[in-house]
Amino acid sequence: MAKKAQKRMPRRREEFTYRGYSIEDLQQMALTELLSIMPSRARRKFNRGLSREHEKLLSDIRSGDENIRTHLRDMVVMPEMVGKTILVHNGKEFQKVEIQPEAVFHYLGEFALTRKKVTHGSAGIGATRSSKYVPLK
Repeated sequence: MAKKAQKRMPRRREEFTYRGYSIEDLQQMALTELLSIMPSRARRKFNRGLSREHEKLLSDIRSGDENIRTHLRDMVVMPEMVGKTILVHNGKEFQKVEIQPEAVFHYLGEFALTRKKVTHGSAGIGATRSSKYVPLK
């Protein structure tokens, strides 16, 4: 007897959880509840108080603006930012950062890299003694 070929279902990705809480649970929590599960560095930032610029960025995100541009690379990614697209300055230009659930409680600057990978070309004529043997064509 020939077995029927079963169609393989694609492997489902597990739902994201942070210390046992789903992203929806984190979004419903008050700041005081979030502080207890936050990493210590982010918790310290919120305990000391946010600056005026950080408060303005949070209010822009909460208001639902589409184009949010910021220089605040030291802003902690909060659960309410998940799904938003923020343009973060890397020192030269603004890089588009789409906030994923895995980015919660990291910093915005971690996702807008400031350095490019170095790609070296071939040595020019007369650059060094060894470049004399590099073919010109």
